Amino acid sequence: MSVPEGTAAALAAVAARRPLLVASDYDGVLAPLVGDPGAAVPSPGTAEALARVAAADGVTVALVSGRGLEDLRAVSGFTGPYRWVGSHGAEFDGPLTGDLAGRRDALAGQLAPLVAAVPGARLEVKPASVAVHVRQVTDPAAATALLASADAVADPSLTKKPGKAVLELAVTDADKGSAVRRLRTEIGAAAVVYLGDDRTDEDVFRSLGPDDVGIKVGEGETAATQRVADPAAALAVLRLLGDLLA
Repeated sequence: MSVPEGTAAALAAVAARRPLLVASDYDGVLAPLVGDPGAAVPSPGTAEALARVAAADGVTVALVSGRGLEDLRAVSGFTGPYRWVGSHGAEFDGPLTGDLAGRRDALAGQLAPLVAAVPGARLEVKPASVAVHVRQVTDPAAATALLASADAVADPSLTKKPGKAVLELAVTDADKGSAVRRLRTEIGAAAVVYLGDDRTDEDVFRSLGPDDVGIKVGEGETAATQRVADPAAALAVLRLLGDLLA
């Protein structure tokens, strides 16, 4: 699969910048979206392409996900010199600090009966949040009503992170944008390349500067300057970037 001409040109322009931060969401970018999050394995060839990018001098690769770090490492199977950001930035290179488990568990208790009443819906308890998934709900009206009910339950101190067929309610105010800005500062990055597919990735896209490259994977309104169709096209981006950095 070829990379769109404009995206290829943008990558060529940024490839010589150092230090360079290359960061990506996981689900919907490095792995296709599936109904069972535990089955969201990387697209074939992705691990190799990512490792090649990470091996280039002066390049840092980061995985930035809404998943908890432990879950992200386990389901991806990735190993390498990566920076790991989980729970939408709340877990930064390690588990969440502080005692927020009580608030998280209380929220899960509130949402559990709402989710149980809708066939196909699923409640996911993460290290710093609780997510209501409706991707496998066959009744669109019921899915919409459940997400609205979950939104109504959330107290003002929670951070709402709506996504594709999911509403995540976090007990911290961290987001992917602040996490990528922190990474950028830590490594002194001259430029950033970021790939993301979801609404939570827009926090990153909005934070990027004119010399950075934001790549939206899939459809939907976005602040990213570039767009590719799907995870297969995202893999083509990584392979091209590896060629440019070699």
